[in-house]
Amino acid sequence: MRQQIRKAALLLALLLWIIPAAAGAIPPVERTVLANGLTLITCEDHSLPSVTMQFLVEAGSRRDPENKGGLAYLTARGVLQGTTGRDAAAIQEELDFMGASLEGSASEDYAVFGLKLLKKDLAKAFSLLFDQLSNPAFPGAEIERERQRIIAAIQSQEEDPLTVAAREFQKSLYLNFAYGHPAEGTQESVRRLSLEDLRGFHDQFYRPNNGILVIVGDITAAEIKKAIVPSLARWQKKAVPAEKFRGGFSGKKTVIIERNTTQASIVMGNGGVSRENPDYYALVVMNYILGGSGFGSRLFDEIRVKRGYAYSVDSAFIPAKKEGSFQVFLQTKNSTAMESVGLTLKEIERIREAPVSDTELQKAKSYLVGSFPMRLDTQSKLARFLTQVEYYRLGLDYPDRYPAIINAITKNDVQRVARNYLDPKDYVLVVVGNVKEKDGK
Repeated sequence: MRQQIRKAALLLALLLWIIPAAAGAIPPVERTVLANGLTLITCEDHSLPSVTMQFLVEAGSRRDPENKGGLAYLTARGVLQGTTGRDAAAIQEELDFMGASLEGSASEDYAVFGLKLLKKDLAKAFSLLFDQLSNPAFPGAEIERERQRIIAAIQSQEEDPLTVAAREFQKSLYLNFAYGHPAEGTQESVRRLSLEDLRGFHDQFYRPNNGILVIVGDITAAEIKKAIVPSLARWQKKAVPAEKFRGGFSGKKTVIIERNTTQASIVMGNGGVSRENPDYYALVVMNYILGGSGFGSRLFDEIRVKRGYAYSVDSAFIPAKKEGSFQVFLQTKNSTAMESVGLTLKEIERIREAPVSDTELQKAKSYLVGSFPMRLDTQSKLARFLTQVEYYRLGLDYPDRYPAIINAITKNDVQRVARNYLDPKDYVLVVVGNVKEKDGK
């Protein structure tokens, strides 16, 4: 489960750092806004006879009403449980026959659906996707089964100490604000959700003018206009409710959750930035040096290498559409938990007070600029990348600009953002474990 949290913490950042190895590594991309407001991104890649689609709708859990945590998540899962014309079993049978795959889920900011198919099945497979997005039935029996699967997953996650710590951190950092509850909700909140809640949420937010459709693969603009655009054009736009974002961060807070475990799981940190903050890139470089580079980071060297305290230690600036967060993840013996926290705070203070070395800076920039081309080596990765680029309004020239942006960052920039966005005195600390244990006794 620790790896899942690590991936959740870094996935968005990794997707947004991706760049091509050289100019032209990404095939030509076209952007069109249809009359109903849907943004359509297309990218021709004829290396394989397949197509990947990704549909993003800004209907994540930050849109959940109070006391209805998990509504966005259950809605996204429920969308795939059948339409008024096809039940879920029939849809899955058709997908299996074509060798296509369709999946969907929701995070804090948005719901996203991915469809992979062979070129020859383009029209039929897209018809299945479009039918579910625009005309879900939310059948009671299927939704109840999905509800129980989500509750079982939540129960299972509560057995993992680091997951417990991460969720408590979010709750404590954001208090009762939009990002303060897990996307899946809690067992209690998921049980409260009704079919009417799902239908109402879908009707409000699943609209073309609230969505992005990315199509990558062995397909031409002419084929898209013929096979896909006519259906999309029939999807009616509707005003999406204005968002009343409940934001803001808590002050210093320590939460100790006693568990009879041999090690302590720790999450600590403070409020961060939105993805669109211009300081984001300097934060990426700074965090790589501090704790984001794994074995080569300052935190790993100080806590794991020199002292052997931590089983794992890393950090991440987790961006979001509104207000992201900075988090450090630690797992160590109960007896060294609080000392490890102290060492973490000292490293945060050090990167704030003294410039990083030329070697550290160059290593970080070289890695960030040079290592990510391999992450665009499949249609799925490219589709995800283009979806994020559009969602965060980075511009289609973002891959060309990225190396210059990173290479322009200076030691002064790193120190400035460390001082502005890291706070060793005002932070949230969550420890899950037997922290009363001292010196192994």
